[in-house]
Amino acid sequence: MSNPSAVSTFVVWDYVVFAGMLLISAAIGIYYAVVDRAKQSSKDFLIGGRTMTAVPVALSLTASFMSAVTVLATPAEIYRYGAIFSIFGISYLFVIVICSEFFLPVFYRLGITSTYEYLEMRFNKVVRLCGTLLFIIQTVLYTGIVIYVPALALNQVTGFDLWGAVVSTGVVCTFYCTMGGLKAVVWTDVFQVGIMVAGFVSVIIRAIVIRGGLTPILQDAYDGGRINFWDFDVNPLRRHTFWTIIVGGSFIWIYIYGVNQSQVQRYIACKTRLQAKMSLYINLLGLWIIVGCATLAGLSMYSVYRDCDPWTAGKVKAPDQLIPYLVMDILRDFPGVPGLFVAAAYSGTLSTVSSSINALAAVTVEDLIRPQFTSLTDTKLSWISKGTTLLYGLMCIGMAGLASLMGGLLQAAITIFGIAGGPLLGLFVLGLFFPWANSVGALVGVIAGFALSLWVGIGSQMYPQPLAYSRPLNLSTAGCNVSFTFPDVNLTDVVYLPTMPPLATMETTMQVGVTLAEERSVLVDNWYSLSYLYFSTVGTLTVVAVGLVISIFTGGRKQYVNPEMMFLAKEDFPKCSFKCHKDLSTDNKSETGQWKSQNSLVTDMGTINAAFTDIELNYPETKEKTNGIRL
Repeated sequence: MSNPSAVSTFVVWDYVVFAGMLLISAAIGIYYAVVDRAKQSSKDFLIGGRTMTAVPVALSLTASFMSAVTVLATPAEIYRYGAIFSIFGISYLFVIVICSEFFLPVFYRLGITSTYEYLEMRFNKVVRLCGTLLFIIQTVLYTGIVIYVPALALNQVTGFDLWGAVVSTGVVCTFYCTMGGLKAVVWTDVFQVGIMVAGFVSVIIRAIVIRGGLTPILQDAYDGGRINFWDFDVNPLRRHTFWTIIVGGSFIWIYIYGVNQSQVQRYIACKTRLQAKMSLYINLLGLWIIVGCATLAGLSMYSVYRDCDPWTAGKVKAPDQLIPYLVMDILRDFPGVPGLFVAAAYSGTLSTVSSSINALAAVTVEDLIRPQFTSLTDTKLSWISKGTTLLYGLMCIGMAGLASLMGGLLQAAITIFGIAGGPLLGLFVLGLFFPWANSVGALVGVIAGFALSLWVGIGSQMYPQPLAYSRPLNLSTAGCNVSFTFPDVNLTDVVYLPTMPPLATMETTMQVGVTLAEERSVLVDNWYSLSYLYFSTVGTLTVVAVGLVISIFTGGRKQYVNPEMMFLAKEDFPKCSFKCHKDLSTDNKSETGQWKSQNSLVTDMGTINAAFTDIELNYPETKEKTNGIRL
């Protein structure tokens, strides 16, 4: 298998397997539409009535993490840069512990549907609106891309119809999201994660058979420098080192699991807080399994093509086409198995797109529609939720069509998706951990953080990182027995790979034939060459630093914050570590044990912002008056 020959295309059985995956996914949506037809509330549709249990939610979280870009790009990352990517497994541990112990308790305690509701409760409506709009824009852009890019990669290698895949994927996903709501999304993800793992396993097993065991694969990887786990270089310009992955990767994933609506909406749908925490920890096992499978698939691909790289031999046009090429090459004699892998890739697409569509519907209804139309009944809100789900599904399909024409803007949209998470995380860090942070500081901080991270992100696109910092490993064509042809790209061009910024499975940019003699300024060589994993870190730290300074100079230290808005609530810790008015853990609950609505908090607290008060409080034990500050 050292000489990449012309690979086969799809046969009937491959199409049958792929179509079966789509039909089962649609059937799950129909099932929950029928079973829950008597439940008409928007809460049932958007968060499953908070009746979910840990295991299916955990698998859904894992499936959402594993997009089609993950299936295609992570093995190619390992193939070109080595197994150091698997160090993300360590950062996942830190991320899950932090999110489950600091972020989850607050969101679950408040009983919110949209995470951006918290921003209004802690700061004000303007900050909430900024967070909501930023999330909507980046998610619509990215969802269209995640539909189109895998279809393009698979089309160019397998001959699978491009627009047939785009439209069928988008339509089926929109259908079961609209029909079944969050429950359909979660249980479809459970089915799809099994398909994805099966796709990976089929490739790994076949490669082991071809190479005569696992030991030769690991030996080839070692000889080729792919076993490169422990690189402790502290240089922040290096693309991947132990520290960039642990520090930068943790910031990226804390945003995803800590405050991103697509993920938070799942675990707050659990019936108890214990179930929600368990879902995150079970999901951690899923993350480790997926990273392990992707790493082994990448090392297996290197072992198969160690002497004849299909990319430099001109058999594929981009590295993200390597794993589909491998599948069609080594599994050509097994009808239906290539279809299983394509079903795995598109299962990743379905899980990511369904997560995004459901989250977009939730933030639109809760953050934009419900506050403006307070008289709407639950039945009407449920129908509006279904309508917005359908609308966003069509928008994402349309965005996939636009993505085919975007060219360089396509990579810019992906970069914006990655760097937007840092400033949003900074907003929540300000609110949860710093009681003196106020709305003025939060607003100025998020603007500064987004501007700075956007600056470095755009700069990195215009001036790609030198190969000295990215350090791709050697690829050989010595065993191809064919005339050497370089990939169909201009040596001066920059080749961008489709990446999921929260996963960081591939480098932000890939440069082919960088002219080392090119004159680069100090700004370009240092600031624009910053590792892409630190973009989120820059945004978060900027928001926190600027927000705290502005808050101090605008009276933040004089304000009093409802302890329920902080991670140090009395029900979680013995004592509240900062000065606050009084414990509202019972006052803010109705007789049924449910959290009062925002209107109830207005009556109790005297302001639309539940975190503050600007009226006199009547304490049973004292007649003293306490005045807060209106923001």
